[in-house]
Amino acid sequence: MIDLLGQSDDLLRIIEEQFESDIAVRGNQITIVGEPLETQAVSSLFAEMISLVERGVELNRDAIERSVEMLRDGECSPTAAFSDVILSHKGKSIRPKTGGQKRYVDAIRSNTVTFGIGPAGTGKTYLAMAMAVEALKKRSVGRIILTRPAVEAGESLGYLPGTLFEKVDPYLRPLYDALFDMMDTEKSQQLMDRGVIEVAPLAFMRGRTLNDSFIVLDEAQNTSPEQMKMFLTRLGFGSKVVITGDVTQIDLPKGASGLKQVREILRGVNDIEFIDLLASDVVRHKLVQRIVTAYSVFEEARATRDDG
Repeated sequence: MIDLLGQSDDLLRIIEEQFESDIAVRGNQITIVGEPLETQAVSSLFAEMISLVERGVELNRDAIERSVEMLRDGECSPTAAFSDVILSHKGKSIRPKTGGQKRYVDAIRSNTVTFGIGPAGTGKTYLAMAMAVEALKKRSVGRIILTRPAVEAGESLGYLPGTLFEKVDPYLRPLYDALFDMMDTEKSQQLMDRGVIEVAPLAFMRGRTLNDSFIVLDEAQNTSPEQMKMFLTRLGFGSKVVITGDVTQIDLPKGASGLKQVREILRGVNDIEFIDLLASDVVRHKLVQRIVTAYSVFEEARATRDDG
Protein backbone atom coordinates (compact mmCIF):
# COMPACT_ATOMS: atom_id res chain seq x y z
CA MET A 1 0.00 0.00 0.00
CA ILE A 2 2.92 2.35 0.60
CA ASP A 3 4.16 1.70 -2.96
CA LEU A 4 0.61 2.30 -4.20
CA LEU A 5 -0.36 5.36 -2.17
CA GLY A 6 3.04 6.82 -1.25
CA GLN A 7 4.65 7.78 2.03
CA SER A 8 2.05 9.57 4.19
CA ASP A 9 -0.49 8.96 1.36
CA ASP A 10 1.22 11.52 -0.91
CA LEU A 11 0.09 9.75 -4.08
CA LEU A 12 -3.45 9.42 -2.76
CA ARG A 13 -3.66 13.19 -2.40
CA ILE A 14 -2.47 13.62 -6.00
CA ILE A 15 -5.29 11.31 -7.15
CA GLU A 16 -7.82 13.27 -5.08
CA GLU A 17 -6.68 16.45 -6.87
CA GLN A 18 -7.60 14.87 -10.21
CA PHE A 19 -11.10 13.68 -9.31
CA GLU A 20 -14.17 14.83 -7.37
CA SER A 21 -14.91 11.42 -5.85
CA ASP A 22 -14.35 10.73 -2.17
CA ILE A 23 -11.63 8.11 -1.64
CA ALA A 24 -11.27 6.34 1.70
CA VAL A 25 -8.53 3.83 2.57
CA ARG A 26 -8.73 1.38 5.45
CA GLY A 27 -6.08 -1.31 5.61
CA ASN A 28 -5.96 -2.91 2.16
CA GLN A 29 -9.45 -1.74 1.21
CA ILE A 30 -10.09 1.33 -0.98
CA THR A 31 -13.61 2.78 -1.08
CA ILE A 32 -14.63 5.23 -3.82
CA VAL A 33 -17.85 7.26 -3.52
CA GLY A 34 -19.16 9.63 -6.19
CA GLU A 35 -20.84 9.82 -9.60
CA PRO A 36 -20.80 6.47 -11.47
CA LEU A 37 -18.59 7.63 -14.35
CA GLU A 38 -16.19 9.35 -11.98
CA THR A 39 -15.92 6.37 -9.62
CA GLN A 40 -15.34 4.08 -12.60
CA ALA A 41 -12.49 6.32 -13.75
CA VAL A 42 -10.89 6.30 -10.29
CA SER A 43 -11.32 2.52 -10.07
CA SER A 44 -9.63 2.09 -13.48
CA LEU A 45 -6.75 4.29 -12.33
CA PHE A 46 -6.20 2.23 -9.19
CA ALA A 47 -6.32 -0.99 -11.23
CA GLU A 48 -3.57 0.39 -13.49
CA MET A 49 -1.53 1.58 -10.51
CA ILE A 50 -1.72 -1.84 -8.85
CA SER A 51 -0.62 -3.46 -12.11
CA LEU A 52 2.33 -1.06 -12.38
CA VAL A 53 3.42 -1.67 -8.78
CA GLU A 54 3.28 -5.44 -9.40
CA ARG A 55 5.61 -4.90 -12.38
CA GLY A 56 8.09 -2.98 -10.25
CA VAL A 57 7.34 0.47 -11.71
CA GLU A 58 7.93 3.23 -9.16
CA LEU A 59 4.96 5.58 -8.93
CA ASN A 60 5.32 9.35 -8.52
CA ARG A 61 3.35 12.51 -9.31
CA ASP A 62 4.37 12.51 -12.96
CA ALA A 63 3.38 8.85 -13.43
CA ILE A 64 0.00 9.44 -11.77
CA GLU A 65 -0.80 12.56 -13.81
CA ARG A 66 0.23 10.90 -17.07
CA SER A 67 -1.80 7.80 -16.19
CA VAL A 68 -4.87 9.99 -15.69
CA GLU A 69 -4.26 11.67 -19.09
CA MET A 70 -3.89 8.31 -20.86
CA LEU A 71 -7.06 6.89 -19.31
CA ARG A 72 -9.04 10.00 -20.18
CA ASP A 73 -7.78 9.94 -23.77
CA GLY A 74 -8.49 6.21 -24.02
CA GLU A 75 -5.51 5.84 -26.37
CA CYS A 76 -3.26 3.56 -24.37
CA SER A 77 -3.21 1.92 -20.97
CA PRO A 78 -0.59 3.25 -18.54
CA THR A 79 0.54 -0.32 -17.84
CA ALA A 80 1.24 -0.94 -21.53
CA ALA A 81 3.27 2.29 -21.79
CA PHE A 82 5.21 2.34 -18.52
CA SER A 83 6.08 -1.38 -18.52
CA ASP A 84 7.52 -1.19 -22.06
CA VAL A 85 11.20 -0.86 -21.08
CA ILE A 86 13.25 -0.22 -24.22
CA LEU A 87 16.63 0.02 -22.56
CA SER A 88 18.19 0.08 -19.10
CA HIS A 89 21.51 1.75 -18.35
CA LYS A 90 23.09 2.40 -14.96
CA GLY A 91 19.82 1.68 -13.17
CA LYS A 92 17.85 4.05 -15.39
CA SER A 93 15.06 2.67 -17.57
CA ILE A 94 14.08 4.30 -20.85
CA ARG A 95 10.42 3.74 -21.64
CA PRO A 96 7.42 5.55 -23.16
CA LYS A 97 5.80 8.00 -20.77
CA THR A 98 2.72 8.98 -22.78
CA GLY A 99 0.22 7.33 -25.09
CA GLY A 100 1.75 9.15 -28.07
CA GLN A 101 5.23 7.94 -27.20
CA LYS A 102 3.94 4.37 -26.91
CA ARG A 103 2.40 4.64 -30.42
CA TYR A 104 5.71 6.01 -31.68
CA VAL A 105 7.78 3.17 -30.20
CA ASP A 106 5.32 0.56 -31.52
CA ALA A 107 5.44 2.16 -34.99
CA ILE A 108 9.25 1.94 -35.03
CA ARG A 109 9.03 -1.75 -34.17
CA SER A 110 6.42 -2.43 -36.86
CA ASN A 111 7.71 -0.38 -39.81
CA THR A 112 10.88 -0.03 -41.83
CA VAL A 113 10.53 3.76 -42.01
CA THR A 114 8.93 5.82 -39.23
CA PHE A 115 8.50 9.59 -39.05
CA GLY A 116 8.22 11.13 -35.57
CA ILE A 117 6.90 14.67 -35.91
CA GLY A 118 6.22 16.93 -32.94
CA PRO A 119 7.38 19.78 -30.72
CA ALA A 120 10.47 19.94 -28.56
CA GLY A 121 10.50 17.72 -25.48
CA THR A 122 8.32 14.90 -26.84
CA GLY A 123 11.20 12.39 -26.86
CA LYS A 124 11.32 11.98 -30.64
CA THR A 125 15.10 11.68 -30.93
CA TYR A 126 15.77 10.18 -27.51
CA LEU A 127 13.36 7.26 -27.97
CA ALA A 128 14.56 6.65 -31.53
CA MET A 129 18.14 6.44 -30.33
CA ALA A 130 17.14 4.12 -27.49
CA MET A 131 15.49 1.84 -30.05
CA ALA A 132 18.66 1.97 -32.15
CA VAL A 133 20.92 1.04 -29.21
CA GLU A 134 18.53 -1.77 -28.24
CA ALA A 135 18.58 -3.13 -31.82
CA LEU A 136 22.39 -3.06 -31.84
CA LYS A 137 22.62 -4.85 -28.47
CA LYS A 138 20.20 -7.54 -29.69
CA ARG A 139 22.20 -7.82 -32.96
CA SER A 140 19.10 -6.98 -34.99
CA VAL A 141 21.36 -4.58 -36.92
CA GLY A 142 25.10 -4.39 -37.39
CA ARG A 143 25.56 -0.67 -36.90
CA ILE A 144 23.90 2.61 -35.93
CA ILE A 145 24.04 5.73 -38.07
CA LEU A 146 22.99 9.03 -36.49
CA THR A 147 22.74 12.05 -38.76
CA ARG A 148 21.27 15.52 -38.99
CA PRO A 149 21.54 18.42 -41.47
CA ALA A 150 24.16 21.04 -40.63
CA VAL A 151 22.07 24.15 -41.21
CA GLU A 152 24.15 27.30 -40.93
CA ALA A 153 22.66 29.88 -38.57
CA GLY A 154 24.11 33.14 -39.83
CA GLU A 155 27.67 31.79 -39.99
CA SER A 156 29.30 30.00 -42.90
CA LEU A 157 30.93 26.69 -42.01
CA GLY A 158 33.88 27.64 -44.16
CA TYR A 159 34.74 30.56 -41.89
CA LEU A 160 34.62 28.54 -38.68
CA PRO A 161 38.01 27.41 -37.31
CA GLY A 162 39.23 23.82 -37.35
CA THR A 163 38.93 20.73 -39.52
CA LEU A 164 35.70 19.72 -41.24
CA PHE A 165 34.76 17.44 -38.34
CA GLU A 166 35.47 20.21 -35.84
CA LYS A 167 33.28 22.57 -37.87
CA VAL A 168 30.26 20.23 -37.88
CA ASP A 169 30.72 18.87 -34.35
CA PRO A 170 28.46 21.51 -32.69
CA TYR A 171 25.58 20.45 -34.96
CA LEU A 172 26.01 16.81 -33.96
CA ARG A 173 26.68 17.34 -30.24
CA PRO A 174 23.04 16.68 -29.14
CA LEU A 175 23.26 13.23 -30.75
CA TYR A 176 26.49 12.45 -28.88
CA ASP A 177 24.92 13.62 -25.61
CA ALA A 178 21.92 11.32 -26.02
CA LEU A 179 24.15 8.40 -27.03
CA PHE A 180 26.42 8.80 -23.99
CA ASP A 181 23.29 8.80 -21.81
CA MET A 182 22.48 5.28 -23.04
CA MET A 183 25.91 3.66 -23.26
CA ASP A 184 29.17 3.92 -21.36
CA THR A 185 31.24 6.69 -22.92
CA GLU A 186 34.27 4.43 -23.32
CA LYS A 187 32.20 1.65 -24.96
CA SER A 188 30.44 4.03 -27.35
CA GLN A 189 33.78 5.63 -28.28
CA GLN A 190 35.20 2.19 -29.11
CA LEU A 191 32.17 1.42 -31.29
CA MET A 192 32.57 4.76 -33.08
CA ASP A 193 36.26 4.10 -33.67
CA ARG A 194 35.32 0.74 -35.25
CA GLY A 195 32.58 2.31 -37.37
CA VAL A 196 29.81 0.37 -35.61
CA ILE A 197 28.30 3.70 -34.52
CA GLU A 198 28.59 6.61 -36.92
CA VAL A 199 27.58 10.20 -36.17
CA ALA A 200 27.83 12.35 -39.28
CA PRO A 201 26.24 15.28 -41.12
CA LEU A 202 23.50 14.43 -43.62
CA ALA A 203 25.72 15.48 -46.55
CA PHE A 204 27.96 12.48 -45.76
CA MET A 205 25.11 10.10 -46.66
CA ARG A 206 25.15 10.97 -50.37
CA GLY A 207 26.16 8.12 -52.68
CA ARG A 208 25.94 5.44 -49.99
CA THR A 209 23.70 2.38 -49.60
CA LEU A 210 23.06 1.68 -45.92
CA ASN A 211 22.50 -2.03 -45.27
CA ASP A 212 22.01 -3.79 -41.92
CA SER A 213 21.77 -0.42 -40.13
CA PHE A 214 19.50 1.47 -37.75
CA ILE A 215 19.53 5.02 -39.11
CA VAL A 216 18.19 8.07 -37.26
CA LEU A 217 17.79 11.37 -39.11
CA ASP A 218 17.29 14.16 -36.58
CA GLU A 219 16.09 17.76 -37.19
CA ALA A 220 14.60 16.64 -40.51
CA GLN A 221 12.56 19.83 -40.81
CA ASN A 222 15.82 21.44 -41.96
CA THR A 223 16.25 19.15 -44.95
CA SER A 224 15.40 20.34 -48.44
CA PRO A 225 13.09 18.14 -50.55
CA GLU A 226 16.17 17.02 -52.51
CA GLN A 227 18.04 16.06 -49.33
CA MET A 228 15.04 14.13 -48.01
CA LYS A 229 14.78 12.15 -51.25
CA MET A 230 18.53 11.52 -51.22
CA PHE A 231 18.37 10.26 -47.64
CA LEU A 232 15.36 7.98 -48.10
CA THR A 233 16.89 6.37 -51.17
CA ARG A 234 19.98 5.36 -49.13
CA LEU A 235 17.87 2.65 -47.46
CA GLY A 236 19.41 -0.79 -47.84
CA PHE A 237 18.50 -4.36 -46.93
CA GLY A 238 17.98 -5.23 -43.28
CA SER A 239 17.85 -1.58 -42.23
CA LYS A 240 15.40 0.51 -40.24
CA VAL A 241 15.01 4.29 -40.50
CA VAL A 242 13.55 6.81 -38.04
CA ILE A 243 13.17 10.43 -39.13
CA THR A 244 12.39 13.06 -36.51
CA GLY A 245 11.56 16.74 -36.73
CA ASP A 246 9.42 19.69 -35.69
CA VAL A 247 7.79 21.51 -38.60
CA THR A 248 7.31 24.62 -36.43
CA GLN A 249 11.08 25.09 -36.06
CA ILE A 250 12.36 25.29 -39.62
CA ASP A 251 15.72 27.10 -39.87
CA LEU A 252 16.16 26.86 -43.63
CA PRO A 253 17.04 30.27 -45.06
CA LYS A 254 14.72 29.75 -48.01
CA GLY A 255 12.84 27.06 -49.86
CA ALA A 256 10.49 24.28 -48.79
CA SER A 257 11.14 21.80 -45.99
CA GLY A 258 11.59 18.23 -47.12
CA LEU A 259 9.83 17.02 -43.97
CA LYS A 260 6.72 19.04 -44.78
CA GLN A 261 6.60 17.78 -48.35
CA VAL A 262 7.36 14.12 -47.73
CA ARG A 263 4.08 13.40 -45.93
CA GLU A 264 2.11 14.22 -49.07
CA ILE A 265 4.44 12.16 -51.25
CA LEU A 266 4.56 9.04 -49.09
CA ARG A 267 1.04 9.09 -47.67
CA GLY A 268 -0.39 5.57 -47.79
CA VAL A 269 2.89 3.85 -48.76
CA ASN A 270 3.11 0.47 -47.05
CA ASP A 271 5.75 -0.02 -44.30
CA ILE A 272 6.03 3.75 -43.71
CA GLU A 273 4.22 5.40 -40.81
CA PHE A 274 3.89 9.00 -39.66
CA ILE A 275 3.42 9.55 -35.92
CA ASP A 276 2.38 13.01 -34.70
CA LEU A 277 3.42 13.79 -31.14
CA LEU A 278 1.52 16.58 -29.37
CA ALA A 279 2.03 19.05 -26.54
CA SER A 280 0.52 16.42 -24.22
CA ASP A 281 3.49 14.17 -25.09
CA VAL A 282 6.07 16.67 -23.81
CA VAL A 283 8.00 14.97 -21.01
CA ARG A 284 10.16 17.86 -19.90
CA HIS A 285 9.20 20.40 -17.23
CA LYS A 286 5.42 21.00 -17.16
CA LEU A 287 6.07 24.61 -18.12
CA VAL A 288 7.54 23.41 -21.45
CA GLN A 289 4.20 21.75 -22.22
CA ARG A 290 2.37 25.00 -21.52
CA ILE A 291 4.84 26.97 -23.66
CA VAL A 292 4.36 24.59 -26.59
CA THR A 293 0.58 24.84 -26.25
CA ALA A 294 0.72 28.66 -26.10
CA TYR A 295 2.82 28.82 -29.26
CA SER A 296 0.42 26.43 -31.05
CA VAL A 297 -2.55 28.62 -30.14
CA PHE A 298 -0.68 31.73 -31.30
CA GLU A 299 0.31 30.16 -34.64
CA GLU A 300 -3.24 28.92 -35.28
CA ALA A 301 -4.69 32.37 -34.51
CA ARG A 302 -2.16 34.05 -36.80
CA ALA A 303 -2.90 31.57 -39.61
CA THR A 304 -6.63 32.27 -39.23
CA ARG A 305 -6.01 36.03 -39.44
CA ASP A 306 -3.82 35.61 -42.52
CA ASP A 307 -6.45 33.44 -44.24
CA GLY A 308 -9.11 36.02 -43.40
